[in-house]
Amino acid sequence: MLTAKQRELIVFIQERLEETGVSPSFEEMKEALDLKSKSGVHRLISALEERGFLRRLPNRARALEVIRQPGDTTPARAAASGNVVPMTPPPARAAEPANDVIELPLHGRIAAGAPIEALEGQSTLPVPAALLGPGEHYALEVSGDSMVEAGIFDGDFALVRRTNTARDGEIVVALVRGEEATLKYLRRENGQVRLDPANASYDPQFYRPDEVEVQGKLAGLLRRYH
Repeated sequence: MLTAKQRELIVFIQERLEETGVSPSFEEMKEALDLKSKSGVHRLISALEERGFLRRLPNRARALEVIRQPGDTTPARAAASGNVVPMTPPPARAAEPANDVIELPLHGRIAAGAPIEALEGQSTLPVPAALLGPGEHYALEVSGDSMVEAGIFDGDFALVRRTNTARDGEIVVALVRGEEATLKYLRRENGQVRLDPANASYDPQFYRPDEVEVQGKLAGLLRRYH
């Protein structure tokens, strides 16, 4: 048996999962249920977990799995003992959630033009796990337009797998002279390292091997639409 607010929350979470594949944020849940604070959302989720209707997925941000659902989405009459609604038995097999999200460290901006300083920061970026492969990853916000012909635009978030090696032709995060980082195609030519843009308006950049350190390879992109 669930309270009306608990039922309202579980229906809202399930609808959002079906619509976007990602759990709503605590702020979105607070607003949807017209609660005064996020602590109320935490209490509802904890109660639903204890009753076996929700499950939090470990090591994932904003990742909730609906295990049991209300049997009827129409308004139910409150019982005499309180504002509760009946629930149907759980289905034999719950659908696997498609809302795994990983919080990646967001390390500032990286140039897709002339190199700029890569800033270390404390921010994080929620990323669908399906966009990432094995290994350790971090995110950088792209600044500039030198990689547009590779589909990488100013304001995109580059999802980078940490590595210090790369093959010719791969898009890498290259730290130049220990101070500046840039996102470019990596190539080696005549004993030099060549960092190639993907924009005909820009020229390749040439450096000695000891001036360039590979800090990761591009694993994916995340773009926000406003």
